[in-house]
Amino acid sequence: MHLHILGICGTFMGGLALIARAAGHKVTGCDAGVYPPMSTQLAEQGIDLVEGYGADQTTLRPDLYVVGNVVSRGNPLMEAILDQGLPYVSGPQWLGEHVLPGRHVLAVAGTHGKTTTSSMLAWILQQAGMRPDFLIGGIAPDLEVSARYGDARHFVIEADEYDTAFFDKRSKFVHYRPRTAVLNNLEYDHADIFPDLAAIQTQFHHLVRIVPRSGRIVVPTHAPALQEVLERGCWSETVDFGADGYWQAGEPAADDSFEVLRAGKPAGTVRWRLAGAHNRANALAALAAAEHAGVPAEAGIAALTAFGGVKRRLELRGTVRGISVYDDFAHHPTAIATTLAGLRRRVGQARILAVLEPRSNTMKLGAMAARLPEALEAADRVYCYGERSGKHALGWDPAAVLAPLGERASAWDDLPALVARLAADARAGDHVLIMSNGGFGGIHGKLLEALAAPAAAPASPAAS
Repeated sequence: MHLHILGICGTFMGGLALIARAAGHKVTGCDAGVYPPMSTQLAEQGIDLVEGYGADQTTLRPDLYVVGNVVSRGNPLMEAILDQGLPYVSGPQWLGEHVLPGRHVLAVAGTHGKTTTSSMLAWILQQAGMRPDFLIGGIAPDLEVSARYGDARHFVIEADEYDTAFFDKRSKFVHYRPRTAVLNNLEYDHADIFPDLAAIQTQFHHLVRIVPRSGRIVVPTHAPALQEVLERGCWSETVDFGADGYWQAGEPAADDSFEVLRAGKPAGTVRWRLAGAHNRANALAALAAAEHAGVPAEAGIAALTAFGGVKRRLELRGTVRGISVYDDFAHHPTAIATTLAGLRRRVGQARILAVLEPRSNTMKLGAMAARLPEALEAADRVYCYGERSGKHALGWDPAAVLAPLGERASAWDDLPALVARLAADARAGDHVLIMSNGGFGGIHGKLLEALAAPAAAPASPAAS
């Protein structure tokens, strides 16, 4: 079968393309921005890519168009598909109907930590000899790829609550029909499609309703929003993790190792280089899910000790003149705060320069803007970047929002100027934490280059 995928360079749709290709289908695709690394990964698999959404792509005559949620009405190719009555389906629905049936699906949902927890879970199963298939919205170096397809019984998937497609406003995860469901946490997010937290809770309720009686739901303790979801109906075994939970993490040692308690009894110690309470919680969730797939606690702990992390999660991109530059995907205030807390614990009193690009739809709309000063409190200096016009323009004034941080904070709308200021401000022993859910104009490499270059005069911010 020939599939033509609209929005193929997104992390989910790109992973789906790799799976479809591995399953023996002919795959082509298009996107408004055909760019690496996904474009490179797809090209290496023999997948032809088309730049843009021209209506003339109907001449490719695929058997089926697979539509990503980036596509909306008015898209020239989509309009042509509709006008000509051509067959189309959403990515999650195609996956749910053609890849997942007959498998033990382990789905990881939640506002935060989906990619990391999914990667941990897939890694644990792999180390246990199961070699699972998976589709994850990021790349863990240990797994090498973001998606894998074979004949494995187990399939690990990052289960996003974002809507499926313009013609299917249900959350993606309802198409996956998991036997094991991790509900990692739940906060208000995606302000562009959900009016309030209650609307997201309804989608999570839909997910809970399709987990079988023989399935398992893994849920944190002391999570009121998720408890309300379960109170609306739960027909499966539940296993909790966190403080007072069935799975618990002891206090971390100086090297970030921690003891794991299962049913109140020591099960082993995770010795790794990951930092932060959020990663310990992710680990517990992964252990509880892996146990349901048949992996004993001791084996899961041993696997986590060998886990190397996930790209763009407090990833050290380089150190120049004693200045460390990190890349992190954090873009929600809670994730920003927990990432900063993890780095602060690691570096002690050293200066942290936090650089933030509020790029998600929720952040651009300003729904979470008021929470940013508190989320960034642990940073010694804060640099907020936002475009004044274009696709990623902010609908709020970062200088005004960050005013409670005083002189520690500055706002920028010129990327080269921001890089110059960072290079001038940073000094040996500093840690520059760059946070964005986008590419941020390649700021990480540009800053490392600037730090290695002779000192230049500092630039002035757009506002401060």
